[in-house]
Amino acid sequence: MQNARTFFMEKFRSDCPISCSLDVFGDKWSLLIIRDIMLRDKVSYSEFLGSEEKIASNILVNRLNVLEAEKILVKEVSPANKSKFVYSLTQKGLDLLPIVIEIMDWGAKYNANCPRKEIGKKIKKDKAAVIKELSRSLKSKIR
Repeated sequence: MQNARTFFMEKFRSDCPISCSLDVFGDKWSLLIIRDIMLRDKVSYSEFLGSEEKIASNILVNRLNVLEAEKILVKEVSPANKSKFVYSLTQKGLDLLPIVIEIMDWGAKYNANCPRKEIGKKIKKDKAAVIKELSRSLKSKIR
């Protein structure tokens, strides 16, 4: 895991806060993993692998390692199956919730191919309430 962090940390392009943030979570796969944990209750490698975007297994392993090295996720042995690992958000990961919600809202607003589903309709109606509700729910799960 230290190797993933060392490799990843060398990729910083500038000291711009946006650039630094994107260096940590800016690729689509990392954000989709975070989305799956936050909004779809996915917690395991096999659940992430089954997402509709069809992430390749080698990319999934890499992104999970990076997110863990960056302390956005924590990996633990599953209490239900000792041969399986589960991932959960840290407080640092939970702090990405408003960003994920904003990206969802923006995507639904400007892309006709991305219709608002149930949560998207709630976001359109009262974004702050959705963030507050999800934050409260996810806080009980953070490590």
